[in-house]
Amino acid sequence: MSIIQRAAWVSAVGVSIVVGGGAANAEASEVRLGGAGATFPAPLYTKWVAEYEKVAPGVRIDYRSIGSGGGVKAITDKTVAFGASDAPLTKREIEAMGGPDKIIQIPAVIGGVVPAYNVPGLSQPLNFSGEVLADIFLGKISTWDDPRLQELNSGVSLPKLAITPAFRTDGSGTTHVFSSYLATQSPTFKGEVGAGKQVKWPLGQGGKGNEGVAAVIQQTAGSIGYIEQNYAVANKIAYGAVRNKSGKFVLATPETMSVAGEGAATTLQGTVLRADIWDQPGDSTYPISAFTYIILYKDLVNLKTESEAKALVNFLNWATGDGQKFANQMDYAPLSSGVKKAVDAALSTLTHNGKPVK
Repeated sequence: MSIIQRAAWVSAVGVSIVVGGGAANAEASEVRLGGAGATFPAPLYTKWVAEYEKVAPGVRIDYRSIGSGGGVKAITDKTVAFGASDAPLTKREIEAMGGPDKIIQIPAVIGGVVPAYNVPGLSQPLNFSGEVLADIFLGKISTWDDPRLQELNSGVSLPKLAITPAFRTDGSGTTHVFSSYLATQSPTFKGEVGAGKQVKWPLGQGGKGNEGVAAVIQQTAGSIGYIEQNYAVANKIAYGAVRNKSGKFVLATPETMSVAGEGAATTLQGTVLRADIWDQPGDSTYPISAFTYIILYKDLVNLKTESEAKALVNFLNWATGDGQKFANQMDYAPLSSGVKKAVDAALSTLTHNGKPVK
């Protein structure tokens, strides 16, 4: 099953795994947890759940890949144990959850948003700049043989093929990351499209979730869209290098994304942790890198029992600890030691009915 097929399945039915055994072991005392949100980290979260079954018998975890906007709504409405979003909470969203002293937001892992494309006949990754990507999505660059693309890709024979931008139709943290990056590269893009989880793209074809955009790219010759690097790698979709702040063309890899997150640790304070790590300096930095976040209530009032609260805290400690070893394997970048320290401090403040969760 490909990442696209698996993510579509997750979106429809959720990850539903009895940790420690099959139906015969599903007893009344079994602890069940639910999470929902970002599609960006969904392949890794699926892996985490599958691996966690080996170390925590008796826990069942469901993660629904419904997009960052859906994840924020689900945790705000207290219908899940945790929400997941590629975009950090806005001030309005924080207030809707009761204010900053009522919530915890932690980075879970680092990923990269890549310009993925379907241009037949190419044998090497294309180079892009932020300004050129902005003009492609604004419709100002409409064919692949445009002189500005040709200038960035000297020696490559680009076809006279119409460009079809592909974009997210749902509320999306991936859109937040990509549009925020483009807004730093192009004043025109910032003024006409702006940045956010859902923006009005002037042209192109939409798809729901990373998997939906990936499907559009695969099915449409001449298309270009923004997806998480893991989806591109797993489904053999070509993606390009992006010119960073130092003027170097860099492909997204766990190493180049990790460099982007290294300097974030000193900016992570309190329990509502966030840092924008796109367009960071450094020769080897991939410029469209971002944290993806897990969101919780500081007092786990949305969980009925102490057992549920303990199971959730244990899972999150494992995911941000031992579980990070699976990040590199799946083309994400693990949290640095400094970021992990800030995450541990935030998780240590979780309570259930006012009592610390140990």
